[in-house]
Amino acid sequence: MRKIQMVDLQNQYFKIKNEVDNAVLNVMESAQFINGSEVKYFQKEMEEYLNVKNVIPCANGTDALQIALMALGLEEGDEVITADFTFAATVEVIHLLKLKSVLVDVDYDTFTIDPEKIRQAITPKTKAIIPVHLFGQCANMEEILKIAKEHNLFVIEDNAQAIGAEYTFSDGSVKKSGTMGTIGTTSFFPSKNLGCYGDGGAIFTNDDDLAYKIRGIVNHGMYERYYHDEVGVNSRLDSIQAAILRRKLPYLDHYNDARRKVADHYDEVFANHPNILIPKRYEKSTHVFHQYTLRILNGKRNELQQFLAEKEIPAMIYYPVALRKQKAYFQESNDAYFVNTDKLLNQVISLPMHTELDEEQLKYITNAVLKFMK
Repeated sequence: MRKIQMVDLQNQYFKIKNEVDNAVLNVMESAQFINGSEVKYFQKEMEEYLNVKNVIPCANGTDALQIALMALGLEEGDEVITADFTFAATVEVIHLLKLKSVLVDVDYDTFTIDPEKIRQAITPKTKAIIPVHLFGQCANMEEILKIAKEHNLFVIEDNAQAIGAEYTFSDGSVKKSGTMGTIGTTSFFPSKNLGCYGDGGAIFTNDDDLAYKIRGIVNHGMYERYYHDEVGVNSRLDSIQAAILRRKLPYLDHYNDARRKVADHYDEVFANHPNILIPKRYEKSTHVFHQYTLRILNGKRNELQQFLAEKEIPAMIYYPVALRKQKAYFQESNDAYFVNTDKLLNQVISLPMHTELDEEQLKYITNAVLKFMK
């Protein structure tokens, strides 16, 4: 049996090695390392895939979030509502810009931000909401967009973990994750469903005026060389990474289907276990399973992780500490308002999830989990 990895990028690469190698060599030969043709082609191909008017590539997913907030003209002290249960980058950028993060609880079953908690957290200083499409499926965007419209708020979708997921609205319309709010952002970190071989990110919007502003911000605030109209940053997707992403984009739906098949296998094995809850698949959103995250109900999550490690099965805890209790972002809070987050912190464990898992590996993983949980 091949070694089990949390993410197997090497074997995924081997399957498209010739395409990727040739693309990279072409960039080397062209010497168009920054803003070359590969970046421009990738931008257009992402716009077509997402059915969005504007894709602006940038250096990484954290930059994408920061630049999105910068483009909205928020002022110091303005409040941005987001989930307490997610990766720190989502609040990191809020604090870097001297805005105020307002953290709220998530839905226990989907792990995504609870719209009712958003409603309760809105104040006159609230200016934006950042829903995180956590672990591979969309938050309740129909309700979030309704709240945003009622209160004239911006919506920035953190789509780092759900690229390719689709959301179906009550009227039957379907949109890709990251294309429903004011701005969408994503990361192309190597382990993402669409990952490059370094750092990379992108920003999406259907608002042409916002897109124009964002294009300036990512390039030192310049629209004309050496004329700086905005306070900007240096955040560009390099041509080599764009070339890699161009060759992987046509496989994205296939990659997501492969992840769903792995999730189907896990679901079938664990569905009826009294002390395991499998991930809920939200009826309005497809799930692309960036992570496959179980909830362990018998209080032995940490022991399970250790047992799996002894069997050479990696398993990760996303996330062990609430953002509101992190030293850098500490907020005085009433734990009664974060019941679901605090339960999840002690229950969640993510099993290996990637496109290269085979039947032998899956059987070994599931048998090990069941052996411990018997």
